[in-house]
Amino acid sequence: LLGRGGMAVVYKGTQQSLGRIVAIKVLPKEFSRDRQFVGRFHREAESVARLNHPNIIQIIDKGEDQGILYLAMEYVEGTSLDVVLRQRRLSLQEVVQIIKQIGRGLGAAHRAGVVHRDLNPRNILVSPTLTVVKLADFGISRVESVTRNLGTLSTRDMTLGSLHYLAPEQAVDASAVDHRADIYSLGVVFYEALTGR
Repeated sequence: LLGRGGMAVVYKGTQQSLGRIVAIKVLPKEFSRDRQFVGRFHREAESVARLNHPNIIQIIDKGEDQGILYLAMEYVEGTSLDVVLRQRRLSLQEVVQIIKQIGRGLGAAHRAGVVHRDLNPRNILVSPTLTVVKLADFGISRVESVTRNLGTLSTRDMTLGSLHYLAPEQAVDASAVDHRADIYSLGVVFYEALTGR
């Protein structure tokens, strides 16, 4: 077990065909009966699989086994930024290095029309040396070109994202935000990494 989120559990596993370590994101069975959760799960896989950037976790495969939905993803040796921030204070150089890499990953996602909508230190994976930085967990992301025509899977009344990192407009109407909400969240992460609060 690597971690638990609001909508999934992540395990460390082995892709047997290639003998490589992967992260496996599993949608709990109780959620697999909920069309909204299943839709988000599939949307994450499809939107992130289209993104090819060194600062975004790569989706390797998706599937279903005995009613359990899963994503197989690139495994990052290390931990999430929130763990690092609880363990020690980062230098200005380390913070800038991390924020620049996340900014590059976000830029690639935004150019592809994907808005993350839950950028926070738990969704930023870093290697022990902080040289590898990857944006993860696009579980509540929004693909702008699709949602303009079809609507989103979230409702107007539902606030998605981690409260302290939300742009004010996202707290009011999560379905209407664009890439600027991610930039706001990145600014909050930058502030927290610099100040420790």
